[in-house]
Amino acid sequence: MGRQMIAATGNPEKMVEIRQILAGSGIELMTMKEAGLDLDIIEDGNTFEENALIKARAVARASGKMAIADDSGLVVDAMGGEPGIHSARWMGHDTSYEVKNREIIRLVDEFCADRDEDAEGEPGKEPGKEPGKETGKEPGPLRAARFVCAVAVVWPDGRERTATGVLEGRINTKACGENGFGYDPIFYLPEYGMTSGQIPREEKNRISHRGQAFRKIREILEEEDG
Repeated sequence: MGRQMIAATGNPEKMVEIRQILAGSGIELMTMKEAGLDLDIIEDGNTFEENALIKARAVARASGKMAIADDSGLVVDAMGGEPGIHSARWMGHDTSYEVKNREIIRLVDEFCADRDEDAEGEPGKEPGKEPGKETGKEPGPLRAARFVCAVAVVWPDGRERTATGVLEGRINTKACGENGFGYDPIFYLPEYGMTSGQIPREEKNRISHRGQAFRKIREILEEEDG
């Protein structure tokens, strides 16, 4: 491809993931800082896709270059879909994810307790791997949640393309693992028996909501170049 693209994010951990996923694509991916951009972008969309487009449009307009942006978050059924599109600023931008994760676990525990389900999991389930050793049971279906990521690419000529990825899981009963960031330590993956914060980064990139969405976008970019 051999083109420059500016990523509308200031999150260094996210940039690492995006660069790994797009490695070998021929795209020179830059941060807004590297591109000399200092933008205050108001994300006032009602969906992940709308917010991704808002960010990508703003960067493409300001730079005159192709821009890529994503909007992602954690959707928890027991919380009525929250934190959702507010995931990054839920409980305030300055609130640590350690505090946010504890609060989500508390709210989901209360939801499960109110419905007479063991907050730690379903009766009869075999223990998971690391979380199982600590809690004794796998998180049950009332703790259902998903990570959602929408990615948008905007060209200087006004073309726009989007893609979405979804990773299903459950809210664990405690934070486990130091891989990843944000809500990863409380997002339990039943098929792996561990949280998103425990699986290796390479495997996380393969299955993650962000990995799914960015691989779809990579295919779209290759089609556009073709």
